[in-house]
Amino acid sequence: MSWQWDPSLYAGAASYYARGRVAYPRALADLLAAELGLDGSGRLLDVGCGPGSLTLLLAPLVAEATGIDADADMIAEGESLAVRAGVRNVRWQVLRAEDLPAGLGSFRLVTFAQSFHWMDRSRVANAVHGMVEGGGTCVHVHATTHEGVDTSRPLTHPQPPQAAIADLVRRYLGPERRAGQGVLPAGTPGGEEGIYRAAGFTGPRRLEVPGYAVERTVDQVIAAVLSLSGSAPHLFGPRLAAFEADLRALLHDTSPTGVFSQHMREIALDLWEP
Repeated sequence: MSWQWDPSLYAGAASYYARGRVAYPRALADLLAAELGLDGSGRLLDVGCGPGSLTLLLAPLVAEATGIDADADMIAEGESLAVRAGVRNVRWQVLRAEDLPAGLGSFRLVTFAQSFHWMDRSRVANAVHGMVEGGGTCVHVHATTHEGVDTSRPLTHPQPPQAAIADLVRRYLGPERRAGQGVLPAGTPGGEEGIYRAAGFTGPRRLEVPGYAVERTVDQVIAAVLSLSGSAPHLFGPRLAAFEADLRALLHDTSPTGVFSQHMREIALDLWEP
């Protein structure tokens, strides 16, 4: 039986997502601004925006931004972060991507950042194709912000023990990857290029932001784990506190100072034009 989306996919994860995911770098916004001539005009639609990780970074480059997400807690977190950051040109809406265009109008820039794989991709791509205005661009962001990649480069602190963390999650939740009320033993689908082309997009032109090193605290690493669909807080039920305690002990054994280093993978931006 194929996996079906349900509203519990990221239940309880919004605040962890905002704290635990590594922020998209300023270089990403600068690269898009230079390539697309973003000058503070036009409109942005961030589809599956989560707590606004990319929305808030790009909002200063446009006149008006809209962030949509199916999870109400993610939208509430984005609204709160926007207030704290003093960003006032973002409209937030609880909305599934499958319900687009939803009367939102047309946009100069549409973005998917770590979200497209959760959607009915053909349906969403076709809807978005009709929402990108002439001369506009749809950007698919390939990134991993919850963990770094193995590297031989010298790092200041130990790397989080990702294999041991994955083993701990399996001890609590079982061997199959959990996702909402179902499982995803084979992971999420790929092959998005064919889907964009079938919807009428041309491209992609690829831009790349180089990888970079960051420092992380124990609390940030824990939050990153709980920000994932496969280890979202609701999946642990009454055992959540025990899982956090075991994870904290594991991290302390790896880095008694409580500080970790991660080398983040490069970020690829695929630019598609209607």
